[in-house]
Amino acid sequence: MLRTALRNVLAHKARLAMTVLAVCLGVAFVSGTLVFADSSAAAYRAAASKNFAGIAVTVTPGNSPEAPPGEDGASVLDDALVRKLAGVPGVAAVRPAADGSATLSAADGTPLRSGKAWANLGAAHVPGANGEDSRYPLVEGRAPGTGEEIAVDRGTAAAGRFRLGDTITLATDGPVMTKRLVGIVATQDTRVTAGGTLALFDRATAQQLFASPGRYTGIDLTAAPGTGQAELSGRVASVLPAGRAEATTGAAQATQQALYVDALTRGHAKLPLVFAGVSLFIGSFLIVNTFTMLVTRRTHEIALLRAIGASRRQVAGSVLAEAALLGLVSSAAGFLLGLGVAAVLPGLLGTAQDTLPDGPLVIGPRPVVAALGVGVGVTVLAAWLPSRRAAKVAPVEAMRSAQQPPSATRTRIRAAAGLVLLVLGVGLLVSLSGVKDASVQNLQDAMLACGVLVVALIVLAPLLAAPVIRLAGRLTGRFGPVGHLARENALRDPRRTAATASALMISTALVAGLAVVGHSTERALDRQAAAGLGADYVIGTRTPTQGIDPTAVQRVAAASGVRTAAAVADVPLFVGGGVRQIAGVDPAAVAAVMRLDFTAGSAERLGPGRIAVSATLARERGLGVGDRLDAGIGRGRDLRPYTVVGVYRDNPVAGDALGDLGEVRGGGFLPGSVQRILVTTDGGNASDAVGKRLRTAVGDNPLLKVQDRAALVREAAGSVGDLLTLMYGLLAIGVVISALGIVNTLAMSVSERTREIGVLRAIGMDRAGVRRMIRLEAVIVAAFGTLLGLAGGVFGAWAVGSLTNGAMARYAFVLPWGTLLLVCLLSLAVGAAAAVVPARRAAALGPLRAVAEA
Repeated sequence: MLRTALRNVLAHKARLAMTVLAVCLGVAFVSGTLVFADSSAAAYRAAASKNFAGIAVTVTPGNSPEAPPGEDGASVLDDALVRKLAGVPGVAAVRPAADGSATLSAADGTPLRSGKAWANLGAAHVPGANGEDSRYPLVEGRAPGTGEEIAVDRGTAAAGRFRLGDTITLATDGPVMTKRLVGIVATQDTRVTAGGTLALFDRATAQQLFASPGRYTGIDLTAAPGTGQAELSGRVASVLPAGRAEATTGAAQATQQALYVDALTRGHAKLPLVFAGVSLFIGSFLIVNTFTMLVTRRTHEIALLRAIGASRRQVAGSVLAEAALLGLVSSAAGFLLGLGVAAVLPGLLGTAQDTLPDGPLVIGPRPVVAALGVGVGVTVLAAWLPSRRAAKVAPVEAMRSAQQPPSATRTRIRAAAGLVLLVLGVGLLVSLSGVKDASVQNLQDAMLACGVLVVALIVLAPLLAAPVIRLAGRLTGRFGPVGHLARENALRDPRRTAATASALMISTALVAGLAVVGHSTERALDRQAAAGLGADYVIGTRTPTQGIDPTAVQRVAAASGVRTAAAVADVPLFVGGGVRQIAGVDPAAVAAVMRLDFTAGSAERLGPGRIAVSATLARERGLGVGDRLDAGIGRGRDLRPYTVVGVYRDNPVAGDALGDLGEVRGGGFLPGSVQRILVTTDGGNASDAVGKRLRTAVGDNPLLKVQDRAALVREAAGSVGDLLTLMYGLLAIGVVISALGIVNTLAMSVSERTREIGVLRAIGMDRAGVRRMIRLEAVIVAAFGTLLGLAGGVFGAWAVGSLTNGAMARYAFVLPWGTLLLVCLLSLAVGAAAAVVPARRAAALGPLRAVAEA
C-alpha cells in the first residue's frame, strides 16, 4: 500500500502541485517567523553583550524601605562614592554615568526616529584615562566640551542627516534647546539600535539635565583581571549605603536590556504568524477538495484494491500516506522559502521608527520541528475525511458507478447540523448586539459567535450552492448556451463547488466584516473629534508626565493668524476612591475652543473652589448645580469641598470635570505648566502656513504635537488603519490560495469532462466557446463564495458593532460601499484569472482525441 501511495503521488504530481504551494505558503510564514524571532533575539543579546562589554558591575540608586526618610538613592551617587568604589579590591576602573531621555527634533519639528522616551537616550560623555569614552567611542569629530555642544551616534546622524557643525534642536523635559554637533560616536546599546536616538553631553551638562550638579544616575565598574563579576558585585555591595544603592552585574544588565527591548518589539513576530494561520486554514479547504476529487476519480481503482483483499484501514492508510508524503514535500519547500521570509522580514517590518537588529539567521530545532509538524499535520488532518470516504467504498458499489451522489440521510444530517450551528451563531451575535460593553469577555464571546457562524456557512455551503448558483446563472444565461452549461457544470457537484468557494468565502468575510467595523470607527472618531472641539488646532504633549512652558502660550497667542489661544491643564481628579480627569480652563476663553452643551449652570462661574462636571460623573455621584463634591486635585490628593456650578453633556475634549486654570495648574505634577493649548484661527480653517507658525511659536519642540482636527482623527484611527492594512494582507493571502483552489478544481474538472468537451467540440462549439464556458464556471464559483462571505462578514460586523459603541459613544454602523464593491470585483476577477490555464487546456483538446479518451 505504501508503494501504491507513492505511485499515486507521482501519477498526480501536476494536480497536487497547487496543494503543495498552498501548504508551502503557510509553512513558510510559520518557519520564517520562528527563524526571524530566534535571529532577532540572538541579535539583541549580542548587541546588549557588546554594549556592556567590559562592565563588570553597575551601581544604581536603590529603592529599599531601609533608606532614611526624605533621602533617595540618587543623593549618594556622587564623586565621593566614585572615589570610594575606585578603592574596592578588584576594581580596575570606574565610569560615572548621567543618563536620561533626550528627544531630538527632525527637520519638520517632529521627534526624530521613534520619539519614545525609552528609546531616545541622553547621556554624559565620560572620557577615560586615554581621553576616550569606552562605551561611546568617537568615530568622527570630538567629544562635547561645553553646555552648548552635543554628540550623537551614527544612526541618529544618518536619520537626521546631521553633519558636524549643524545646530540640533532637542528637548529633555521642558523647553526646547539648541546644541551644536561636534562629534559622532558608535554605540551597541540595543535601545538605540532598535530605533532610538543617542545624544551625548559633557559631564556637567548631563548632570544638570538628568540628575543634579555633582550627582550621577549610575556608576559602571570594570573588574581587574582574575576578578569575577559575582565576586566583585559582592565586594561592592558591602561598601554601599544600605537601601540607598545597589550593585548589578554587567551580564545581568545585558540580559535584562535584551529581554526588555525584545518585549517591546515582540509584536513584529506576531503579524507573520497571523498570516500563517490564515494561509493554513484556507489551504486546508484546498487539500480537502483535492483529495476528495482524487478519491472520486480513483473509485474504480479503490474498488479493485478492495476486491483483491485490501482492508478499509489499508485504503484509508494509503490516502493518508499520500497526504503525509505531500506534507513532507510541502514542509521542505516551505522551510526553504521560510528562510527567505526570515531574511526579508527585518526590512519589511522595520521602519524609521522601529529598526530591527542585523545579524545572521539562527536556525534552531524549533523552526524545523514546527515546519514538519505544521506541514505534515495540516495536510494529514485535512485528508482524514477523504480517507474515510475512500475506506467506505464497497467493491460492488464502486464497480457499478464511479460517482455516487450523497445519500439523503447524510444530506439531512448535514442540513440539521448546519442549521443548529447557524441558529447558535446568529443567536449569540444577536444577543451581543444589544450589549454596549467592550469587555474582554464580551469580545471573546463575539469572536466565538463569529467562528460558529463561519463553520455553519461552511457546513451549509453545499446545500446553499444550488439556489445561489441558479440565481447567479440568470446573469450567465445571457451568454447563451455557454452560460447555461457553465451553470450546470457548477451545479454538477455542489460539495466540490462549496469546498472550492469556502476559501474565498472566509477571506471575504474577514475583510468585509473588519472593513465595516474600521470604516464605522473612523467615521465615529471623526464625529467625536468634531463634536467636542471648537478649536482649529491642539498643541499637546506626547506623554502625560510632560508639560508646556506657560510662556509658550503667550508666543502662540501672538502668532500671526491666531484668534484665541487657551491653555488647558490636565490633572488627575481623585473622587469617591477613583481617579478621573479634570481640565483647568480659563472661563472667559473656554467657549471659544470647546463645544460645551450645558444641561444646567454654565462655565462662566468657574473659579477657585468651583467646578463643572460631565453628565456621567453627575449621574454616578448624584450631583446637581449647587451641590458639594469632596475631591482631591493633583499631587496632594487631599480632599476638599468643591461647589458644582455646571453640568455638561459628555465631551471628550473637556473630560470628566472642568476647573479654574490657576487652581488646577497649581496642583499638577509639573506646577505652573499646562498640557494643552487650544487654538482658533482668524479664518477658522487649518493651513500649512498656520501650522508652521504654531510649531515655530513653541520652538519646534519635539516633545510637543501641533495637530489640526484631521491629524487628531488620523492619530485616533491609527490602530484602525493598521488593522485594515493587516486585513487587506490577509485578503491577499486568501485570494492567492483561493485562486489556487479554483485552478486545481477546474483543472481536475476538465480532466473528468474530457469526453464531454470532445462531444461539445464535435457538435460545433469552437475553442473560444469552451474557454468562455470554463471562465464563466469559475466566475460563478467565485461569486458564490463572495456572496456568502459578504453576508457573513457584514452581519457579524453589525452584530458586534454595539460592543464598539460601548467603548466609543458616537459609533454607528456605516457600510463602506466602495470597499465592498472593490472586494466583489476583485473576487470575480480572481475567478476569471484562475480559469485561464484550465480554459486554455480544455480548448486545446481536439474533438476526436477527446471523444476517444475514457
